[in-house]
Amino acid sequence: MPKEPFSTQDTASAGRTVARGMHYLAWIVLLAMLTVYFNDFVGEQRNPNQHLNYVEAGSGEVVLARNRAGHYVAPGWINGQPVTFLLDTGATRVSVPETLAARLGLRRGAEHKTMTANGVISVYATELDRVQLGGIELRAVPASINPFMPDETVLLGMSFMQHLELVQRDGELTLSIPR
Repeated sequence: MPKEPFSTQDTASAGRTVARGMHYLAWIVLLAMLTVYFNDFVGEQRNPNQHLNYVEAGSGEVVLARNRAGHYVAPGWINGQPVTFLLDTGATRVSVPETLAARLGLRRGAEHKTMTANGVISVYATELDRVQLGGIELRAVPASINPFMPDETVLLGMSFMQHLELVQRDGELTLSIPR
């Protein structure tokens, strides 16, 4: 016997297919929303100072919150380009990863040896025209291009911070230009 064009069996099968598709779509949307939420959550845990991107230079002071690992991480600018800083009072100079230095157009200067936690390495001298962290901007900051740094986080060393007053209290670090 020939099959009718729209049997109840075909309608039920189509309904199950649509329901299954909607179920998968709901899971995909839920997973996408959770991914966005947790990416923001993890980013905020690593860098609780993300709001500094919106502070203009000139105020001469910045207050940073310590992240969960106990570090001070903050967005900033080198020669007008956005970067992420990790404050490092143990670093003599600002240390820029080589891949980031190339993108910023920094020139390699003289090679010199420096001591790191992993031993002695060769780095290259350079000078940063402008370095901005929140409301603080300094010019002609000595720096090093480091070919061994694995990511694009800049170590903000003492060649920048030596010009500032630093006060640490209750999980916050206040940096200011001395008056």
